[in-house]
Amino acid sequence: MMFGFGSMIDKLKKNPKRIVLTEGTDSRILEAASRLLASNFLSPILLGKADEIALAAEEAGYNIRGAEIIDPTEYDRFEEMVERFCELRKSKGMTPEQARKILVQANYFGTMLVQMKVADCLIGGATYSTADTVRPALQIIKTKPGNSIVSSCFILVRPGATGENEVLAMADCAINIKPTEDELVEICEETVNCAKVFGVNPKVAFLSYSTWGSGKGEDVDKMRNAAEKAKKRLPDIPIAGELQFDAAVSPRVARVKCPGSEVAGYANTFIFPDINSGNLGYKIAQRMGNFEAYGPILLGLNAQINDLSRGCNALEVYSMAIITASLS
Repeated sequence: MMFGFGSMIDKLKKNPKRIVLTEGTDSRILEAASRLLASNFLSPILLGKADEIALAAEEAGYNIRGAEIIDPTEYDRFEEMVERFCELRKSKGMTPEQARKILVQANYFGTMLVQMKVADCLIGGATYSTADTVRPALQIIKTKPGNSIVSSCFILVRPGATGENEVLAMADCAINIKPTEDELVEICEETVNCAKVFGVNPKVAFLSYSTWGSGKGEDVDKMRNAAEKAKKRLPDIPIAGELQFDAAVSPRVARVKCPGSEVAGYANTFIFPDINSGNLGYKIAQRMGNFEAYGPILLGLNAQINDLSRGCNALEVYSMAIITASLS
């Protein structure tokens, strides 16, 4: 059993979900779909032409018998979808003719299936960019009340020395290029909530090249101020910042650099100052620290839409399907 998935699967067995897989002919998607179809807790909806999907599955040797396949060009509720999309995009002057051209694209069509409650959630991006997953989500699903941005986090897992898994959360590693102080606070809150789903008891470090004023600069001030705002927003969560990474994770270093901190030395939830450091950080942990990386998990939307890495394998698709459905 993969990390933490037993409890997620148990949850889904009690309340099965339907998930859209936008790239219906991709062999990784088909392998994951065949595995999901063998279960009774998550039903995949594959997008594309039925004959092309069936041929791709046969050639790859995957059994997708019983899968729901929807061809956007033949969908019986397509005109209803066009009407809804035009209403959602009326401020942009969307016409039915424009909507029909957009909605035959799998990423837009699939997102509208979620908006129309035909499906509970969606994953896509095995063959297209994160932006092509996020853009329709922002236009159609929109952010939750009280949220100003969509953000993302990665959950990183590796076996610990005691036999229990070591689990970390890192954000934002994929969406926001240079978040403001207030956006960092929102990223922190969403990441804390996501980390809890994975059994993490969050101890949050706002990361910097400075620890408690050892360095100077606008970026240091931003992380220090964001940490203070986050403490006020989340008074029950241990939060510290600004911290260098060594002070955040090494008790020995923490005793020297920031004695008395309840987070320093033991942080497990990391808020990065920008996408450069976040993306580098999680990939270093993944490739050199032997962590399994799950994500990016999109946060702050009204429904659960998640992005796949173009370098993903079938197991990662299967894992992200379970995670996405569990959060929906």
